[in-house]
Amino acid sequence: MNRIFCAPPRYVQGEGATARLATEMAVLGLTGPVLVAAGGSAVAALAPVWAEAFAAAGWQHRVRTFGGECTTAEIESLATEARDLGARVIVGAGGGKCLDAARAAAAALGLPFVSCPTVASTDAPTSALSVVYTPAGIAESYRIHGRNPDLVLVDSGVIVRAPVRYLVAGMGDALSTWYEARVAAAAGRPNMRGGAATEGALALARICRDTVLADGAAALADARAGRVTPAVERIIEANTLLSGLGFESAGLAAAHAVHNGLTVLPGTHAALHGEKVAFGTLVQLVLDGAPEEDFAVLVRFCRTVELPVTLAELGLPAATGADIDAIATRAVQPGETIHNLPRPVTAAIVAEAIRETLRRVAAIAPTDGR
Repeated sequence: MNRIFCAPPRYVQGEGATARLATEMAVLGLTGPVLVAAGGSAVAALAPVWAEAFAAAGWQHRVRTFGGECTTAEIESLATEARDLGARVIVGAGGGKCLDAARAAAAALGLPFVSCPTVASTDAPTSALSVVYTPAGIAESYRIHGRNPDLVLVDSGVIVRAPVRYLVAGMGDALSTWYEARVAAAAGRPNMRGGAATEGALALARICRDTVLADGAAALADARAGRVTPAVERIIEANTLLSGLGFESAGLAAAHAVHNGLTVLPGTHAALHGEKVAFGTLVQLVLDGAPEEDFAVLVRFCRTVELPVTLAELGLPAATGADIDAIATRAVQPGETIHNLPRPVTAAIVAEAIRETLRRVAAIAPTDGR
């Protein structure tokens, strides 16, 4: 199996970066007309900035508000609008689901894609992967496209102005990167691009975990105060770039499969992607037989930054055995990334790992009132 490492050609991060969007696109030879697919809050905050940037470049553009869920119908609708505009580029601006839908529409039309996350809540911005959901919000399938975004542009000022919960959720997603990468690589499983992990991808995954643990609490405090500080910049980079490169070029495992399992229960739909992945990472550590101190370190960190560590905190205050079985059954369906673990797992094994996770979490005394 060949080693494969994939990445966007250009990554730009900094306060006020949105104003340079057209300039950065032009560096790569991209030009209008441009379809911007954006979440509602992104449109409200950034539409004037986009208008000024594209007008200065002499490019026609149109803004289309994202429908809220990355479904097949939403992807097809975006593609139709881009075709009607005669777009030469699709820009996605918003959260992970908005970016995934815009990315899939661009791939369907063979157009360049520019990724402009307005929250640092997932590692979606740099990847060539779209997670497609049903209209009810249940994870349905993965679409792996032929290439990564042509440009990833992250405005740190925009990120800090978003609710801090999104930044914290991004830490939950980023935390999983190393733990999933190391087991997938050790088991000789292919990464998300069908190749073996490079040493560089594994190193980035480890740095991602280390950065989150070192800077997460400080970045949260700074973001709450509305400050773009070095700690905030490092966490944005970890959540977005390091995690994105790490997961795609090293691989996923149980944490994201447990996330997908959680989506079958409507009670969890208010929980963010990274919040569910954080819990999935704890379940994966149990499945891996990781040392209890490693488990405890993650639980204490999650409590410090207010990431959920129980099913109750994910919206399931009275989870039943049937609920846990439903999560586990979805997590092990054929094709799921949990099968990148070095040993076979069944729904019964995963259900017991979830129960053991809850027992271990309950045994770790809170140090901050949680």
